[in-house]
Amino acid sequence: MNKKYVIGVDLGGTKILTAIADMEGKILNRVRVDTGADEPAENVIGRIIKTVNEVMEQVGATKDEVLRIGVGSPGPLDIEKGVVLFSPNLKWHNVPIVSMMEEELGLPVVLENDANAAALAEYTFGAGKGAEHMIYMTISTGIGGGVIINGQLLHGVGSAAGELGHHTIIPDGPQCGCGNYGCLEALASGTALGRYGREAVLSGEETLMREMVNSPEKVDGSVVTRAAEAGDKVALEIVDRVATYIGIGIANMINIFNPAKVVLGGGVIKAGHLFYDKILKTVEERALEAPRKQCEIVFAELGSDVGVLGAIAVALKDK
Repeated sequence: MNKKYVIGVDLGGTKILTAIADMEGKILNRVRVDTGADEPAENVIGRIIKTVNEVMEQVGATKDEVLRIGVGSPGPLDIEKGVVLFSPNLKWHNVPIVSMMEEELGLPVVLENDANAAALAEYTFGAGKGAEHMIYMTISTGIGGGVIINGQLLHGVGSAAGELGHHTIIPDGPQCGCGNYGCLEALASGTALGRYGREAVLSGEETLMREMVNSPEKVDGSVVTRAAEAGDKVALEIVDRVATYIGIGIANMINIFNPAKVVLGGGVIKAGHLFYDKILKTVEERALEAPRKQCEIVFAELGSDVGVLGAIAVALKDK
């Protein structure tokens, strides 16, 4: 029987979003449920299985009509064995999610890192479409992403390639959550943006941010960007600093990978217009001329659907 559908599962620490799509990747129906990450892995996977059955029922799909299921999960992962090695948000250690789902559903399942899946989504359906060499960088609480070379995700020897937030920008910079010092993530994530804002308020600088919260500890990245939108000098200086670090990181990636496009997504980039000019200026100053002129820096297009569309793209890969 001809295959008509694929299913994508965006597995996160707070929600499971499952969608069924046609063979072009058009979402036909979706189901969202809470992850219940405090419960055992078997319960969470049981919820995933239930959502898969629900989206199939919603469109009247039989198992014979489904090509495969793609799952985008936080990692690290062993994608060859289909195992989530460790996930702090899910509190999982060595969970064989692929075999557990396949045994219950009787359908083939493909596992992919969630950031890599998002990169594949933007490459397949979004801002990176048509760019055989592309980098996707998401800037939110942390910084992650994926690298596509010759139309294929770069996985590396242990499925760990593409940790874009963890190359060192300043050797003696602030400590990163990974344990290193001066990582791009420690300097330019939404978390870093908020830290700079709190430091400014606590040091007594005259800033609108002080009036926007009832305690300095409440200053986060969104407070900084809203203050910058309102023209606050201190907030604008913080945005300028973060944009410079992002630009340095992108320049490094351009020099190493020579991509046709760098696609920027994530929560911080919702205020991307504040950062864009400084990012471009920094890249122009720091990237090698030839690869820089071959590269376009653009904003992601898929918004909050990037995760589930990434899982769908994983399911469609090599269809």
